[in-house]
Amino acid sequence: MMHIVLYKFTVKNAQEDEFITAWEALTKLIHSHEGSLGSRLHKEADGVFIAYAQWPSLESFDRAGERLPAEADGYRAAMREACTSIETIHQMEVVKDLLV
Repeated sequence: MMHIVLYKFTVKNAQEDEFITAWEALTKLIHSHEGSLGSRLHKEADGVFIAYAQWPSLESFDRAGERLPAEADGYRAAMREACTSIETIHQMEVVKDLLV
């Protein structure tokens, strides 16, 4: 069953570009090396970023990180440096998918 993870990122002032660049690069690595189905990044009116990540299964999500190249560590560090907080706010299974 497809697994979804929602993340919340509170980004420091003047760090949005660095955050987005690192998020995009890390997301592409996770997709190509770990088998994720990709992610979407959203920005709320108050400036908080929400990311929606999709995985083929909970098991594939749980195994993530085993095959990432070393450069992923740099992108993770850049994201942490650009944020005041990073939270996993939900993990859930897809029940019905009507997204086109």
